[in-house]
Amino acid sequence: MNENYITLTIGKQKNIALIAHDGKKQELIKWCQDNAEILNQHFLCGTGTTARMITDGTGLPVRGYNSGPLGGDQQIGARIVEGKVDFVVFFSDPLTAAPHDPDVKALLRIAQVYDIPIAMNKASADFMLQSALMDQFYDHEVINFNKNIADRAKNMEK
Repeated sequence: MNENYITLTIGKQKNIALIAHDGKKQELIKWCQDNAEILNQHFLCGTGTTARMITDGTGLPVRGYNSGPLGGDQQIGARIVEGKVDFVVFFSDPLTAAPHDPDVKALLRIAQVYDIPIAMNKASADFMLQSALMDQFYDHEVINFNKNIADRAKNMEK
């Protein structure tokens, strides 16, 4: 076993974050309607406006955080770090500038660091949601952050 990594387990019931830029919110709502039977088996959260619109449009319970520009992307990122988000569906709009783009990049980066699946469009979301892994436990390795911090601190003392 490599002490530089730890194994985390994503449960059978996934904690799914649902996020969409303004120009993609209706597309995400439609996707949630089409997949409501599957999504209803998992815990859903999302950034403010998107979460509210999904709940209103589908009846699915979605825990809302702040709107993306008001820190919602960062809140979702913090939930990833805490092990409370297992899966991100983010319908981004690549053709429209977002004023909070650095926040979005930080969220995507932290999802990568913690080896969290990320769907950035309908096709990738469909593939991921239909995966056999959606109904299974899934073990994945991430950096052993406690060891990494201790090693870095020790090296800085020298």
